[in-house]
Amino acid sequence: MIGAIADDFTGATDVAVALRRRGIPTVLFFGLPPEAAEPPGHDAVVIALKTRTAPRADAVAQSLAALGRLRSRGVRQVYVKYCSTFDSTAEGNIGPVLDALAGAMDVPLVAMTPSSPEHGRTQYNGYLFVGDVLLAESHMRHHPLTPMTDSYLPRLMEGQSAHRAGVVTLAQVRAGAMGRRLAELRAEGVRYALVDAVDDADLVTAGRALAGAPLVAGAAGLAGGLAAAHARSGHDDPPAPAPQGAAAVLAGSCSARTLEQVAAMIEAGRPAYRLDALADQDPGSLARDALAWYDTLDVEAGAPLVYASAEPSVLRRVQEIVGAERSAAILESALGRVAQGLVERGVTRVVSAGGETSGAIVSALGVPGGLIGVEAARGVPWIHTASGLALLLKSGNFGDAGLLVDASR
Repeated sequence: MIGAIADDFTGATDVAVALRRRGIPTVLFFGLPPEAAEPPGHDAVVIALKTRTAPRADAVAQSLAALGRLRSRGVRQVYVKYCSTFDSTAEGNIGPVLDALAGAMDVPLVAMTPSSPEHGRTQYNGYLFVGDVLLAESHMRHHPLTPMTDSYLPRLMEGQSAHRAGVVTLAQVRAGAMGRRLAELRAEGVRYALVDAVDDADLVTAGRALAGAPLVAGAAGLAGGLAAAHARSGHDDPPAPAPQGAAAVLAGSCSARTLEQVAAMIEAGRPAYRLDALADQDPGSLARDALAWYDTLDVEAGAPLVYASAEPSVLRRVQEIVGAERSAAILESALGRVAQGLVERGVTRVVSAGGETSGAIVSALGVPGGLIGVEAARGVPWIHTASGLALLLKSGNFGDAGLLVDASR
């Protein structure tokens, strides 16, 4: 049984579907699962936290609590899911969380990689690439919350951890020497082993080598490799079909891909309403105005879009005037309230773009979790809740330009 702890809600759906894709029945909880909760038969549990940009002490405390809940369920392997672009600041939270979990589990060496080739993230000689460029030369260099200005993963890890980090090279992975290299790093007192992988076959090889490791970390790619090692016959039931019903799209991510997807919604003629934190800093009134606009729409106009996503120049101006953290909090709260109002008005399909946005929406709706359904895009599954509400939680960079249009038809 695998238990995953994810640092944001869209990352949780990504890792959950990586497990489910290999035929492993997977249940996803938003926040700590109730102690008495016993969902239908499953071999994997994913706990979605919202700790990527939380204060370090809070991120550690929440992650330790999640570990305790997984241990109480008899989980044999714990997987810590972080973003494939290693989103973090110089203070954490990847390093502090893993330091705490490894200490609590008495694990001397943790193998990890953010490599996720299907999303264009690969690790080579310890360096992280986004497509054909190094991480620090990609769009992530200008991320508003976690700007990534270094591409060498051991250096990034050592900067936010109390322990040393090393590399398992691609040559060692492909030569079947991964076990020997991990033993060498452990003997040298290294706590974190960053594993090179440039295609899915490398991740499957790494997954087999790590099938018995008590604690592993990385993006959804390595989780899929572990799932391949753990998968067994008899669990190949198809996921629930794509849901039907009234839909709405809520977007808060300012990533380049989400901006393309927002533009595609507008170009498709979908009704669109922008939340402006410069015009109003009260999330309650922002939400009320958006819902009043929604109430005027013709139902034949197609699923609408309410968005806070903004081009870099606009985003910088908002952050300069309102403040980065305050503006983010205002807009996330507003989007959560809009989601509540939409569901009250009969919306049964909510499509969300952005990790922080998805966390705010799920929290506002009080959704405890759900079963993983079919994917609208690679790594972006529908989540079916007990109440009949269906959620599609999209990480900012995921999906093609038409994803929001297609998912909300």
